[in-house]
Amino acid sequence: MSKMTVEVVTPERVVYSGEASMVIARGVQGDLGILPNHMPLVTPLKIAPVRIKTEGEKEIRMAVSGGFMEVRGDKVTILAETAELPEDIDVERAKAAKERAEKRLIDKHPDLDIRRAERALQRAMARLDVTNNL
Repeated sequence: MSKMTVEVVTPERVVYSGEASMVIARGVQGDLGILPNHMPLVTPLKIAPVRIKTEGEKEIRMAVSGGFMEVRGDKVTILAETAELPEDIDVERAKAAKERAEKRLIDKHPDLDIRRAERALQRAMARLDVTNNL
């Protein structure tokens, strides 16, 4: 089976670096499935889980908060604002953040920054999704 090199990088660290047979990410135009030898591409990413399929049926999932994905040759680079593996996520904290964001959006306080509350909700849901607690 053909492989490609995948790197997921944040300003703080390299979250993942290795070989994969497929990368699934959510771009601004929708979900993208990247296989080896994919055409060159650069796209902004939404706040959503990224799935990296490695050997056999093994899959690495991470919560990614925005950034960009570049596909060039047999290399996929994700430059993310944040990227968290399931073991790095505090599930109870993510649940509390989700509840807070939902409450803010329902209450519609006049000083509410709606965009910020929506992004907080999306981040919390992506975190819960990768930990299978959604």
